[in-house]
Amino acid sequence: MVVLSKIYTKTGDKGETALGNGERVPKFAPRVDAYGGTDETNATIGLARQHATGEMDAALSRIQNDLFDLGADLCRPDMAKDAEAEYTPLRMTPAQTERLEAEIDAMNERLEPLRSFVLPGGSALSAALHLCRTVSRRAERGIVELSTQEDINPDAIRYANRLSDWLFVASRIANDDGKADVLWVPGANR
Repeated sequence: MVVLSKIYTKTGDKGETALGNGERVPKFAPRVDAYGGTDETNATIGLARQHATGEMDAALSRIQNDLFDLGADLCRPDMAKDAEAEYTPLRMTPAQTERLEAEIDAMNERLEPLRSFVLPGGSALSAALHLCRTVSRRAERGIVELSTQEDINPDAIRYANRLSDWLFVASRIANDDGKADVLWVPGANR
């Protein structure tokens, strides 16, 4: 269990932070950027939840928990040394991505196929979910960039990729099952 009795430690005052294995790195390190992006995504989902109810709110809550798992996975380098760790590091699993896929499929059954790109907007929840989607895409880019420099859990990349898809489909559900989607009209203002 995590116990936070003191919020500031002053250990980062020189621009460094500790990874999950205790290693100190600059706060701008690619690994820190990657898990920072998941935290930012989580914060935007918290804002979106202010407009969500019922199953949508419950699903977003599950995703927020997953994003903490993702951050825990990303903050712990050296997957090859997991067996040597003092405690078993938390890693993303295929089941978490499979759950997103099943939820995407279930939501998609309610939607008509798109015949145009969708502009972010419509209901307050849909607009908020579009913001979540774009922030999650940026987080995914950071995770993928990290994977070109260091070994990371491939399930972390898969989850991040599927999450933005989930958020897109959920944004359409939040627009009266796509009926209130705001569609792009190419060249409309020429």
